[in-house]
Amino acid sequence: MRRVETPVLIVGAGPAGLTAAILLARQGIASLVVDRRDGPHRAPQAHVVNPRSLEIFRSMDVDMAALHAAATPRADGGQVVWATALAGAELGRMPYERQDDAVLALTPEPLLNLPQHKLEPILVERLARESLATLRWRQEWQALAEDADGVTSRVCDLATGDDYEVRSRWVLAADGAGSRVRKAVGIEMIGPDQLQSFVMIHVEANLRALVRDRPAILYWIVDPARAGTFVAHEIDRSWVFMHRWDPAVEPATAFTAERCADIVRHAIGCDDVDLVVRDVSPWTMTAQVAERFRAGRVLLVGDSAHRFPPAGGLGLNTGVQDAHNLAWKLAWIEGGRADAALLETYERERRPIAQRNAEQSFVNAMKMLEAAVALGLDESDVEAASARLAASLATDAGRAELHGIVEAQRDHFDMLGLQLGFAYDDGAVVPDGSAPPTIANPVSDFVPTSRPGARLPHAWVECAGARRSILDLLATDRCTLIVGRSGSAWIDAADPSAIRTLAPGRDFADVDGAWARAAEIGPDGALLVRPDQHVAWRAVRAVADPAGALDAALRRVSGR
Repeated sequence: MRRVETPVLIVGAGPAGLTAAILLARQGIASLVVDRRDGPHRAPQAHVVNPRSLEIFRSMDVDMAALHAAATPRADGGQVVWATALAGAELGRMPYERQDDAVLALTPEPLLNLPQHKLEPILVERLARESLATLRWRQEWQALAEDADGVTSRVCDLATGDDYEVRSRWVLAADGAGSRVRKAVGIEMIGPDQLQSFVMIHVEANLRALVRDRPAILYWIVDPARAGTFVAHEIDRSWVFMHRWDPAVEPATAFTAERCADIVRHAIGCDDVDLVVRDVSPWTMTAQVAERFRAGRVLLVGDSAHRFPPAGGLGLNTGVQDAHNLAWKLAWIEGGRADAALLETYERERRPIAQRNAEQSFVNAMKMLEAAVALGLDESDVEAASARLAASLATDAGRAELHGIVEAQRDHFDMLGLQLGFAYDDGAVVPDGSAPPTIANPVSDFVPTSRPGARLPHAWVECAGARRSILDLLATDRCTLIVGRSGSAWIDAADPSAIRTLAPGRDFADVDGAWARAAEIGPDGALLVRPDQHVAWRAVRAVADPAGALDAALRRVSGR
């Protein structure tokens, strides 16, 4: 049987797998990516790319202009609307996340509504620039056998029907919620696996005339006779309608293109709308996290490790951030800069984040369910429930009650704290004994901090005459030491082969003092930042032996 050899085999070419391959290649580690599909997704799936993922893409030299051009324009995607029908009476609205310029004080990349089927080709194009990464479509991973030195996987070339072997030192399971790799190594998922089932109906239609005065990214249709959710990926062209479905009552095959067109027109509230059904896909909402993220030389990333309700858009982003956490650790081990013990920190750091995101997504979904119950969407007598909704809309008291139901969902659509504020308390970090910042609402409120484990605070600085985020100046293959304006002793002590050094006045200009305020260190202090932009170690002020302090920090980070 033909054999292919590669340091890392990545199974799955979704956002998590592609991100891992790009990051590994940038650090000199070759990988082979296999996917049973014939190319990137063609129908919309996830649509939220949050600020942290965009910061990661920015550090990967992804074409950010292309991402912004492919995204839903902010004028169209900045609101969430609740209505009786797309063309019906409005119950309420609220902003969809923080997409305005004010958030630029906290991140260089505000959230984008960017459908996954548009994101994936941009990542594929970026991957093609890396000679150390190979992507092969229509390759089905089938089985593996692990030994002390590596893993032998069997893969089938679906184009020819031929099997071949891939010999690798590591396997990254990025093959989605139904991961065959995860099942093969016996890792179980923990949590509810059937919260609610839906039929996703993707249509092409220009509905601009219907929503001209209330453009939004999401429309929650609350009339019990036509309940569901519209996702307006492109108001002039591409829409998705999520229709609740009970698999125990009818099979998925009952949702023909003709029937789905009728469902969508009914939810729109107009029978004469021109539309074409492009895709119909049943799916079941779950809230699960893998019991462990590693089995020997097999590591789970993305949906293979966690499945969230879509309420909050955390799934795709958590997967990208998994890859960001894991890639530098694998690269350091492969390059001899760290011991294999460093990999133990992957699960210790990422599983709690996945668990928290699963729980918040579940809370969001349950709040929406509570709203559905309050609105009568769960009642069997649809006609009576619709009549009660109409009666409520006819009175001031009724409208106020409905407005309260909508307002209860606000956290669901303002999650900056969760998106940027996650930190690693146990792993490849050196705690300094400081307490985390006090945050009233950790879901929506984000308080930047340089406390070890946190993502380095963003601040705008000037570098070579250009305005840059301090995040843009960090090394992606080694740690970065950022010192205060009187921190020359730290720079003298740093090993340039292992640490990039940054000093204000030498490498960047802190024009308005924003960085000095964000850094939370004294003029003679220092921050050691990992390749994934999380603070590894902090010295608020000078120490007697800076070389010894840095050496101890690097040893702790590298697992030595």
